Amino acid sequence: MYYIGLDVHKKTISYCVKHGGGEVHQQGVIHATRDALDDWSRRLLQPWTGAMEATMFTGWIYDHLLPHAASLKVAHPLMLRAIAAAKRKNDRVDAAKIADLLRVNLLPECYMAPTAIRERRRTWRYRHLLVRQSVQMKNRMAGLLMETGVAYNKQKLHQKRYFAELVRESAELPPALKPLLNIGRETVDRAATTEKALLRALQQDPSLKARVERLTSIPGIGPVTALSWSLEIGEVSRFPSLKHAVSYCGLCSGENSSAGIQKRSPISKQRNPHLQTVLIEAAKLAPRWNPDLALLHDKEVARGNRNRATLAVARKLVAYLLAVDRREKPFQKGGRTQAPEIAA
Repeated sequence: MYYIGLDVHKKTISYCVKHGGGEVHQQGVIHATRDALDDWSRRLLQPWTGAMEATMFTGWIYDHLLPHAASLKVAHPLMLRAIAAAKRKNDRVDAAKIADLLRVNLLPECYMAPTAIRERRRTWRYRHLLVRQSVQMKNRMAGLLMETGVAYNKQKLHQKRYFAELVRESAELPPALKPLLNIGRETVDRAATTEKALLRALQQDPSLKARVERLTSIPGIGPVTALSWSLEIGEVSRFPSLKHAVSYCGLCSGENSSAGIQKRSPISKQRNPHLQTVLIEAAKLAPRWNPDLALLHDKEVARGNRNRATLAVARKLVAYLLAVDRREKPFQKGGRTQAPEIAA
């Protein structure tokens, strides 16, 4: 078996091929193109296994090389201490160290979702981008009105009819501000239309439809939360326990224990930020629709901390989602299937 370490960049890929004993068989640099990878993989001795660090370029390279390799792994960038803490660091050295970690089975491997999931996840995250940009534009429009001292109704500002009347009839509105507000309104409308189309397309996707319907059978879980869970989690079988799922969602604090002294830090930044945001937002609304979650929320609020109450509800939602996803059956309580309720 030959072990290959790949240091991936935008234009080039540095590689190091080693034998099982650690001797370097081949080193070099190739262009980061599909044709160059095909030519390089045809010249490799078989069998071989490879590893690369997770970057924004890793996905297509992984998919392209996977059919040619006995196995291909992706390393977690934050856990590659041998590279991050090295005194001497360059592409050639990094590729050799990745090959060594793979060879001695110490590579901190991270999960690589199937291609179909990653393609749909890319669409879903693009939808998140549109939502964020729409909110930013709405805030900017309100800021323009505040800068010029124009009185407006905060609750109705982004309603089409009220906005049109404000721009047309407000005597306080400077003439130079009207075209800026109209551009902002057009941007918000365009982003909303595209966002809804993407959401509708993913809801009707044959590979996701049944899974989303099962997840939305949980009281307090809507299509946005269900799609976020399905696409960000990927294969639910990769989580051996609820604790691992809660940690991945960023709903628990970090730990630093030594000599019998345990210290808990704030919520760790090593998490899936997309899933964490959606679950926190869902946890704020879910108690309105789920009596059990409302009871849990009230119990935690009575202890004096609303943020902890929200986290407790979010962790409970993760437990529900994990159970339904594993069993591949709609949510049940007391032996009866609950009707779908949309809250988030």
